[in-house]
Amino acid sequence: MASEAVSGELTVGFLPLVDACLPILAREHGFAEAEGISLRLVRDMSWATVLDRLLYGHSDAAHMVAPLAIATTLGRGRPAQPLSVPFVLGLNGNAVTMRPDLARAVNPAGGLGDPAAVGAALKAHLAQTGKPLRFGVVHRYSSHNYMLRYWLAACGVRPEVDVEITTIAPPFCADALEFGEVDAICVGEPWNSVAVERGAGEIVLATAQIWRRGVEKVLALREPVMEERRADVEALVRALRKAGEHFVDPVNLDANAAILARAEYLDGNAGLIRRAISDRLLLAQGGQVLHYPDFMFQHREAANFPWVSQAEWLYSQMVRWDGLRFDSGDARKAARVFRPDVYRSALLGTGEPLPGASSKVEGSLGGPTSVSMQQGVITLENNRFFDRRPFDPALLQSYIESQSQT
Repeated sequence: MASEAVSGELTVGFLPLVDACLPILAREHGFAEAEGISLRLVRDMSWATVLDRLLYGHSDAAHMVAPLAIATTLGRGRPAQPLSVPFVLGLNGNAVTMRPDLARAVNPAGGLGDPAAVGAALKAHLAQTGKPLRFGVVHRYSSHNYMLRYWLAACGVRPEVDVEITTIAPPFCADALEFGEVDAICVGEPWNSVAVERGAGEIVLATAQIWRRGVEKVLALREPVMEERRADVEALVRALRKAGEHFVDPVNLDANAAILARAEYLDGNAGLIRRAISDRLLLAQGGQVLHYPDFMFQHREAANFPWVSQAEWLYSQMVRWDGLRFDSGDARKAARVFRPDVYRSALLGTGEPLPGASSKVEGSLGGPTSVSMQQGVITLENNRFFDRRPFDPALLQSYIESQSQT
């Protein structure tokens, strides 16, 4: 085990992805320091190493794909260790990028396709060719994997039958597509844009089209560490919230893109990163840049609030795609991973908006809706799933039982 961290210092593991922005900017712009903590950021190359570093005590917290925190708590794939999520680092931010010929076959009009139409065309393409395709996702327990499967299944495409789904660490996704190891990838930025710039792929869908307000990356800690260092964690929550406010201000785009592009962070092209953080995507080599509002979602509408219902939806997909049966005890453990109580405690009295509830019906809103608040004012906007099927956490078991893997 690593030696115990100095009080006030937190080591945070991350992957070189644009949605690691908030811990990076909290450090670089002094928001963490202003809260009395210092951040030491450690870059890794795969979610497996980020998780190992966290579990073995080499980091205090981690930028993490949300379902992995739940899977780790439930002991999926390794001995169970309870993790806690007091802060959501962002919603959305991923895309489905296909090799150019496949993209044109299933989305001949170009642009960001309609998910239902692209899914229907993909189903017809598979029937015509008789050959299964291979899609790459960043981890078995990732929102990429679950949203991809949700979309495919709703369109009549059978994961693991019509489409093989394999795991590739994010920094290698563009390479895998370029070298023909996969036919498509579902990954966060800047790796879709890297594939497009190389001519290896074309962006067909943003995952925000599958679930408009889909939970993506989170801040995860081992539960004992969070409880032992509660004051530092709450200070970090406040610093991350300030970083989010800075991040979404257009005035700061150039400066923040330059910081994220640095070798110790994303080690990437500042121009590609700036496009992503301003919700602009080049879908195909030589094409026009498209503005897709809310491609990334880091701040508004309580984006950082760890809604318990988000964790419960992820649990529903874990049961579905791991071939499990609903277990009420596991469902409670999964729900407890997301910790709105810590978020509230950190921000109460600061003027930051705090929802009055800790859970909501996911995918139920088609337009602006005011919600009851503990503090401040929030209007939630469109949060629908593409198939218009909402998820009511009060009906978790029946929701799971109504789904099938096809």
